[in-house]
Amino acid sequence: MPDDMKIADYLAQGGVLTSPGNAPPRYRAELMRMMASFVDSELAGAAGFADIINQGPGVKERIAASRIVMEKTDHADQVLNLMGEFGADTDRYANYHPWTDRVARDAPVGAERANPDMRLAVFNYPLDGWADAVAMNLLMGKAAEVQLKEYSRISYQPLAEAVRRIAPVEANHARLAAEGVEKLKQGGQQGDVQASIDYWWPRVALSFGSGTSKRAASLAAMGLRHTSNADLRAQWEQQAGAALAELGLKPGTS
Repeated sequence: MPDDMKIADYLAQGGVLTSPGNAPPRYRAELMRMMASFVDSELAGAAGFADIINQGPGVKERIAASRIVMEKTDHADQVLNLMGEFGADTDRYANYHPWTDRVARDAPVGAERANPDMRLAVFNYPLDGWADAVAMNLLMGKAAEVQLKEYSRISYQPLAEAVRRIAPVEANHARLAAEGVEKLKQGGQQGDVQASIDYWWPRVALSFGSGTSKRAASLAAMGLRHTSNADLRAQWEQQAGAALAELGLKPGTS
């Protein structure tokens, strides 16, 4: 960055930051918010899926589920380490929180838990058996692909680099879920999977927030966002819908 250029102008022109030391206060706050949401979501997602491992119909499925739990926890750790560089108490943050907490299965879309954190709202809901977990993992895996592609362009270079390492692993989770759905269909459970798709579709859609955001312009100026919530959601709807069509399934309704 040129010595005579303000950081705000530098970021607005596509500049990147490489350490906490040169991040302005507002930038730090927004970046920490984004990282906390990612970490909370990965830890809550891993905790929920861990409870399903032994419901896998075979050894291969249980190995795949175990790998997903391990990898999501590792992804949380990678970003949590970046938060630690900003002064976050990483030990207390990760180890003293009820990551398994959920609302009732029939709670309305957008329901909050009694002890809210920064996880995406979809992780407030419980899984209901193996078929339900596979269906949710397919939809959320496709959402993660869209969201991580956006994060990979973020102006904080250490986070962008971490996301580029994480993204292909998360994409494999969606591929494993598609394989799981196909096997469930072959076992005569297409109806169960479709019912779960109908349940999870609006809850995953909520992960993209509202179509408009009061903070969108500010985040864009800081290089922390490049695409609107509405466009990200549209990308997910198209990609998830295509994946479901290949499997003979239909999208739910939001």
